[in-house]
Amino acid sequence: MNWRSYFEDRNKMFWALQIAGWLGYALVQYMGSLMHEMRDIFLVIILLGAYAGFLLTVPMRYIYRAIWNAPPIVHVIVVVAISYFAAAIWAVIDNLTHWEIYKFGYRPNNLLFYFQHSVAKFYIMLTWSVLYFVIKYYQLLQDERQKALTAVSMAHQSQLKMLRYQLNPHFLFNTLNAISTLILVNETKAANQMMTKLSRFLRFSLDNEPIKRITLKKEIDAVMLYLDIEKVRFGDRLEINVDASEQALKGLVPSLLLQPLIENAIKYAIARTETTGTIDIHAFVEGDMLKITIADNGPQPFDPARVKVRGSGVGLANTEERLKALYGKQYSFNLSANMPSGCVVSIAMPWQPED
Repeated sequence: MNWRSYFEDRNKMFWALQIAGWLGYALVQYMGSLMHEMRDIFLVIILLGAYAGFLLTVPMRYIYRAIWNAPPIVHVIVVVAISYFAAAIWAVIDNLTHWEIYKFGYRPNNLLFYFQHSVAKFYIMLTWSVLYFVIKYYQLLQDERQKALTAVSMAHQSQLKMLRYQLNPHFLFNTLNAISTLILVNETKAANQMMTKLSRFLRFSLDNEPIKRITLKKEIDAVMLYLDIEKVRFGDRLEINVDASEQALKGLVPSLLLQPLIENAIKYAIARTETTGTIDIHAFVEGDMLKITIADNGPQPFDPARVKVRGSGVGLANTEERLKALYGKQYSFNLSANMPSGCVVSIAMPWQPED
């Protein structure tokens, strides 16, 4: 927070309210004078009286700031004492101005007449003091609320970063393990190709901040970079079909949302099938929701218990946590059976197009 700017804004607010408040007081006094048919010169007396009140309340502000951290009983005593003292001075100034201008220099013999109307002015000063503390406490409440919102936002962003960064070591471990396997079986050319494609994928990953979202089109491009890595390993055994509407491609999604789902499909379906493994990616907009499905043709028939176990990995759990952190209750994440075999991951989230 820029504290200098903060205090400047608060100072400007005080002076704006101070000027507006005393101008309002003068206006009320003037409207009252019209009811009593006072002479035009009375307007000068009203303005001078408002100006005197304006000047007297300025040092009150600094006194109240000085006792701000004192106990409440001290606040009450000081406010009442200062308000009455300021009201007495204001009454003397107001009366002298009135006598000098409106009554051509009249002076009473009894000194108590100098303090007439001081009780009424005391209530005005007391009201000013109460408003000062009310506005001050309201500002503090707003500051605390803003700090709380900032803390929640920072915690939320930290959670998203943690979940997003959690994917990198998980993905790297699996990929490097595959490269190591290729090297062990003397598939150096394939290992080199995989390393090259891995570097491209990681560059894409680092270029996108973890707490920001990207369009589904960019996300699918990232997935295709990842699948290029896997195609080095599986060759013709891996087939990818993408069917996404133009509207869906413009929607914003968390970066690397699909990669762990694709990785899960390859690990539990493609790697375990002896025939060609197929992964189908569908994306479309229905109402105000972006819906994405990832289906594979794994060798296992539908088994609820197996699907449950399959969804317990880091990638799938991480994806659901990220969706929950971003969208609250406005999302769905489900695993179901694909027919005749395999698994379908279905995601629904609010459709938000890129600006």
